[in-house]
Amino acid sequence: MKIIRFSELGENVRDTMAGARWILLDQDDIQHALSALMFAELDGVLVAVDHRKSKPDDGLWRRAVHLLLVAGNENAEEIQHRSGITKVISCDVSSIEEHIW
Repeated sequence: MKIIRFSELGENVRDTMAGARWILLDQDDIQHALSALMFAELDGVLVAVDHRKSKPDDGLWRRAVHLLLVAGNENAEEIQHRSGITKVISCDVSSIEEHIW
């Protein structure tokens, strides 16, 4: 399974993502990842976001996300229900790679 981090994308985002099953983002990447999120949705690449540094805000970026990691003190079920994200996990120590499918 091909997994790529947003930080590894080159100038041609879509070509770099070709054949990937997952793209992994840190919450700080979201504001720079519009084209990656758009191409992920078009090309069937699943999106995982590690958002444990702060409470996730509402925004269009959530529409493309399939897996969201939030801090252990956040209510994952409430966020999942409110956002429509397929899988929301609250945890403090595991890596995002441990939760992808």
